[in-house]
Amino acid sequence: MKIAFIHYHLKTGGVTTVLKQQVETLRDTCDILVLTGEIPESPFLCDTVHIPGLGYDRKDQSRSDPQGIAAAVTRAIHLKWKGGCDLVHVHNPTLAKNRDFLKILKALQNKKIKLFLQIHDFAEDGRPLAYFSEDEYPQNCHYGVINSRDYNILLESGLKEKGLHTIFNTINPFKLNTTDAPQKNLVLYPIRALRRKNIGEAILISLFFKNNETLAITLPPNSPADMESYEQWKAFVKEKNLNVIFEAGLSHEFSELVMCAKFLITTSITEGFGFSFLEPWTAKKILWGRKLPEICHDFEKNGVWLDHLYTRLTVPVEWLGKEKFFRAWQAGIQKACSMFDIRIDKTNILHAFETITTNQTVDFGLLNEAFQKTVISKALSDKSHRDRLIFFNPFLSNPGNVSDKKTLIQHNMNTVLFHYNKANYKKKLFDIYSRVIKDTVCHNIDKKLVLSKFLSLEDFSLLKW
Repeated sequence: MKIAFIHYHLKTGGVTTVLKQQVETLRDTCDILVLTGEIPESPFLCDTVHIPGLGYDRKDQSRSDPQGIAAAVTRAIHLKWKGGCDLVHVHNPTLAKNRDFLKILKALQNKKIKLFLQIHDFAEDGRPLAYFSEDEYPQNCHYGVINSRDYNILLESGLKEKGLHTIFNTINPFKLNTTDAPQKNLVLYPIRALRRKNIGEAILISLFFKNNETLAITLPPNSPADMESYEQWKAFVKEKNLNVIFEAGLSHEFSELVMCAKFLITTSITEGFGFSFLEPWTAKKILWGRKLPEICHDFEKNGVWLDHLYTRLTVPVEWLGKEKFFRAWQAGIQKACSMFDIRIDKTNILHAFETITTNQTVDFGLLNEAFQKTVISKALSDKSHRDRLIFFNPFLSNPGNVSDKKTLIQHNMNTVLFHYNKANYKKKLFDIYSRVIKDTVCHNIDKKLVLSKFLSLEDFSLLKW
């Protein structure tokens, strides 16, 4: 097969990692070309062509002509293959990082190019600034998603099974040394500290570590919005003299940090695929923390054991001031509605608030950083407050503790390596590609329905929105 990939850039990140994995998986049996909006920072795994009009919008850049960019794409493809390619695999096309992107894809469709559009992230999932408010999503082409939740959402929003495919990511197992790395008194949260990674919850949990372990967070965020929150957390930790290290991954090899950690933690409130629920087991490490049922469903269906994770960290709403929290929560909803140009009845907001504060408690993951710091400060101020949190959340009495640790690690490692390996991934890619080439589809996405699925008031978190 002749496959052309399109992505805005090839910078280090989640989607670029997946793209690299796909190229690695296919390059022995397929002829591959990658078209990108930015010049790669380092040599890539296959032929690449830089087409600036495919990159992110920049303030200092004038708008390009979508037809001209589409023509540049087809020229690059025909320079590589005289007869053109079998299909074009496009990553994350529904994020408005490039305001002309959907018009470019439409122009490619008009040139009879078969498209496979793989969605990793939805603008409707808490990213209003990346929402295409005017353009419709491409019609009559094949789509791919990375979990069953997104598959069901798009199925309910107008796509047909014939043209909608799940493609679970493959994972890169940790290379285990023959000699065990010396374990340190360290608990590792191996992430780039975006707001949605909910590092405040990991900091709160660190107050309950049994043996005074250090919480290590690996990397800082990139975006200005996330950076402001991150710097404030660093200042808070310093002020309270907490046992937390930031940016551990900048001064230590990542694999070294993983291997010497007692266990790995996750407190994220939203994920696309959920690598963090799979990869630690291949390093023979316990993963402990918050479970995201909609994401973990696929893993558990394949046999990964995650029952030891919690789904809610309960705190008394009185610690926040119930009226104060309601005002902030309602304002967050109204802001999101304004940015997406939709309306939600105030009665529905009041009803949802009563639901999320049932028994005069609330999930810590729904709070913004200011409210989270209030809870942490309360827990620090008196042992009776920490005891109350343990009463609501018995798992806080011994974070990282699981029964029959060796069996859990071995079972999950075997299951992950069996289901999420490169051979399965290659087979799945070929199966999807053959259907994209063979099957004509006639369907479209109702964007309002997609938004209604993601903008759920009972899950509305001030960290995400």
